[in-house]
Amino acid sequence: MSTKQSWIEIGTNSDFTMYNFPFGVYSSSQTQHHASSAIGDYVIDLYELCELGYFKNLNLDKQVFNKEFLNDFISLGKTTTNAVRNRLIELFDSANTELKNNLEHQKVILLKQTDVKMLLPVRIGDYTDFYSSIDHATNIGKMIRDPENALMPNWKHIPVGYHGRASSVKVSGHTFHRPKGQQKPADTTAPVYGPCKLLDFELETAFVVGKKTEMGESISTKNADEYIFGMLLFNDWSARDIQTWEYVPLGPFLSKNFASTVSPWIVTLEALEPFRTKGYIQEPKVLPYLEYEGDKNLDIKLELFIQPENSVPSKVCTSNYKYMYWTMEQQLAHHTVNGCNVNVGDLMGSGTISGPDPSEFGSMMELSWKGTKPIKLDDGSERKFINDNDTVTIKGWCEKDGMRLGFGECTAKLLPAN
Repeated sequence: MSTKQSWIEIGTNSDFTMYNFPFGVYSSSQTQHHASSAIGDYVIDLYELCELGYFKNLNLDKQVFNKEFLNDFISLGKTTTNAVRNRLIELFDSANTELKNNLEHQKVILLKQTDVKMLLPVRIGDYTDFYSSIDHATNIGKMIRDPENALMPNWKHIPVGYHGRASSVKVSGHTFHRPKGQQKPADTTAPVYGPCKLLDFELETAFVVGKKTEMGESISTKNADEYIFGMLLFNDWSARDIQTWEYVPLGPFLSKNFASTVSPWIVTLEALEPFRTKGYIQEPKVLPYLEYEGDKNLDIKLELFIQPENSVPSKVCTSNYKYMYWTMEQQLAHHTVNGCNVNVGDLMGSGTISGPDPSEFGSMMELSWKGTKPIKLDDGSERKFINDNDTVTIKGWCEKDGMRLGFGECTAKLLPAN
């Protein structure tokens, strides 16, 4: 296949190539909030593109691009949102001179990414986090249960999940304080209260629901892609010591609801389509409503960095979305099989994505094996878990046959307890 060329200069390792055109919302000194896309080092202002007539054949109200969130735009449906993306691919193609030759328009439409602030892309009504990486679930099971029976009996039958807290999902670049709560140290008979000591990251992705359902309706694995708008990077921070004490019998609560971080750009499912790949063989055979056809996993390369204050970032793990045991389509089918309704903008976290190799473990809990094997950083310091003032960054990208696209960064900094 021939590679797509743009008249915009795009760096070799850019996330924002002609194969991507993700969607986000930016603000600047001149603009409160405009829907946007990205190419190379630039943000593309979709409101201004519409205002200047570049979407004239798409029958769009420009005000849909002048909103705090993308929910109304996404609600227009994939026929419309894909048409906008296809128009962007057309406009920025090296052979197209419409915008290429109009420098006045370029000044209004193209803004340096370094000159704008990216906002939370969607209003998240509800957020669900799954537990769908078999390597991660096995590792955690070995650590906290019987290594011979690391997986719970239901794990290979249902995509296990829990309902999270949408209010504390923040966009990349935020800070948050070390959470406080109850813990039960091994050497005490009663719980103690105080700042979490075992603060962890979770290397995840998430998908955004793009089409609503009514109560009582279910989404099949066959139709699930119609309801998935796109994906972003996700860090579902975890307080492991709080979690260990609280999670029986009802699962995560204070150990998870204090902060989660998303990247600002939603990469559409259509852009990701060329990177589909095979998933794990599911044994035992799943129930019919969870069966699916074709390759539904994705080859998304993932990296995670820890940067201590006033120091250099160290890469502590690499992983890949292809290690997911349960697919997004299965997660959505299971989520709605009981008639639970979903809304545009709902967020579904993948759960920690770990690979089979120790370098591919997606949490400090696994990398340091519950604190017994400290990780050495490039500045010589060591980590068992995350220290105050550490910044954690996730990066993700797809690459194949000359095509490349990425997700931008998912970054947050841990501050000391309040």
